[in-house]
Amino acid sequence: MPDADDLTDLADRLALHELVARHGHCVDAGDLAGLDQVFTDDVLYDVSALGGEPLIGLAAIEEAARALGDRNPVAHHVTNVVVDLTPDRASIVSKGLGVTTDGRVGSVVYEDVAVRTEAGWRIARRIVHPRRTPLQP
Repeated sequence: MPDADDLTDLADRLALHELVARHGHCVDAGDLAGLDQVFTDDVLYDVSALGGEPLIGLAAIEEAARALGDRNPVAHHVTNVVVDLTPDRASIVSKGLGVTTDGRVGSVVYEDVAVRTEAGWRIARRIVHPRRTPLQP
């Protein structure tokens, strides 16, 4: 039978997987106010590898999403989530797929640092890396 620490670890891991997934649900639904359930108020959201400026804070993320308008992906999907967990901090690496209005698909890697807050787990830092080159053996 699992002990309490094992159950806490499993609960945290499940919460972190759902946290990463919640981002896509919020932005695809246009629920930008709901991003406070995903990110800390002072989050660093680094999209510089995509040609943008690093965004600091929830308001900056919302402003950038509104500025993109119809150029926002119509769907965000996250997969291949790997969590490295300590009691109050987690490093999370995942793959993201974005579908554009013309049906094209782009791929990224998200590198997240999540922290345990009074409201639950939140992402404090996200770095987005585009995937544009296949494996070169």
